[in-house]
Amino acid sequence: MTISQGDTLPDATLVELGADGPAPVKMSDKINGRKVVIFAVPGAYTPTCHSAHVPSFVRTKGQFDAKGVDEIICVSVNDPFVMKAWGEATGATAAGITMLADAESEFTNALGMAFDAPPAGLIARSKRYAMLVENGKVTLWQPEENSGVCEISGGESLLANM
Repeated sequence: MTISQGDTLPDATLVELGADGPAPVKMSDKINGRKVVIFAVPGAYTPTCHSAHVPSFVRTKGQFDAKGVDEIICVSVNDPFVMKAWGEATGATAAGITMLADAESEFTNALGMAFDAPPAGLIARSKRYAMLVENGKVTLWQPEENSGVCEISGGESLLANM
């Protein structure tokens, strides 16, 4: 079953590359008692993700801060090394966006957002979405119908609906 607005976000362990190497990150530690934006992309460095989705949150980071958002998290079914390099390449890291790897698709599967696109070489990836989570509850849910576009899941669109 796919997550929807009003649901409690499921817990999962993701991975972040830090100074001491890969480290587990429990989603519950990120969201409990906090206001967090989470957006997911099908793959680091893929065209729409790289040129539209991540940049939309880099552009709007200050506006989310002004609305009381504690953290913006980008999730992708990639490894933490790729996510760190991609965060640096896009300016997401410099903007203060947290780049988390869902290396085992645990979070993506728990949300019901996994998909396969074999012709593009994408297997067990995440559909594109953005959400606002307040104290563990999904208060705004904006999934894309087509993972190849970034319309309702971009930073500006999420901001407009907050």
